[in-house]
Amino acid sequence: MTVVRLGYVAMSMELKNASPSKTMTFAQFQKISDRDAAIRKLERISQENLSNTLRILKHNLASGVHFYRLTSRLIPLANHEELIDWNYLHPLKGALREIGDFVQEHKMRVDFHPDHFVLINSAKKEILKNSITTLKMHYLLLKAMGIAPAHRCVMHVGGNYNDTEMALERFIDNWMLVPPAIQNMIMLENDDTSFTLEDTLYLCEKLAIPLVFDYHHHLAHHENPDWREHWERIAQTWQHSSLPIKMHISIPKDDKSFRHHADFIDIEMFFRFLKEVKGSVPQIDCMIEAKMKDQALFQLMEEIKVRDDIEIVDQSTFILK
Repeated sequence: MTVVRLGYVAMSMELKNASPSKTMTFAQFQKISDRDAAIRKLERISQENLSNTLRILKHNLASGVHFYRLTSRLIPLANHEELIDWNYLHPLKGALREIGDFVQEHKMRVDFHPDHFVLINSAKKEILKNSITTLKMHYLLLKAMGIAPAHRCVMHVGGNYNDTEMALERFIDNWMLVPPAIQNMIMLENDDTSFTLEDTLYLCEKLAIPLVFDYHHHLAHHENPDWREHWERIAQTWQHSSLPIKMHISIPKDDKSFRHHADFIDIEMFFRFLKEVKGSVPQIDCMIEAKMKDQALFQLMEEIKVRDDIEIVDQSTFILK
């Protein structure tokens, strides 16, 4: 028996005026002559983002959704080099704690996925330094929420730099420069252009990092199309985590834009995967990466409910028979 729990990314398509990613560019910041006033505006935007995050979490609770990816853009310019004196956590600590308390009270799983510019395997010291700083911000946000940071931040391996083997080994070298607490926060996923499932497994097994299997990415970029040969190894990377194994599910937009995410999920494609893993793990949390966000989750569940090979648990969770 395997429990399958669905989640979605950052933005709700059902809620109106609830963006958790409102921003301010540094150019806009500079146009405000009073620096203190500019920082207060940043804090107001951040407060609004956090308020909307809590609104989305309450919407998730009402909708029976227990798995959600927080946006990495909650605090605009939090890591900007010109704002290193801004203690953004202090004015936001109440709102952050309220989010964390809500998540824990209702036993939700939340995590982050930093942007593509976080490159642990960069050969440039400044890029590596900035990447670690960005990861530290995610760590501090989780701590401020009161959420244990372990395995709450999924990221890609990084740049290929036209030499896969060297890029993998540089990741290992640079990993030693990442503080242990932040190392423990990381999960790695296979990507759709540079690092295959096998490449990512190599790092995850060597460095004891959980692997988030992205099915769509594997279809777009692989050495061996048969991912099933590695499923047991994927599951083993989660053996020391307190969280269930996690994967990403999406489908190609079309044949010409194969790597781009479609609006919704193809149930047949999804269940081709699920039939292969049924019974191999007690639970698998599936993060839907679809343009229609929570609507894609709700539509998929409506299609799943009529199947005779599942047992419905709630609005986002089912059991594979």
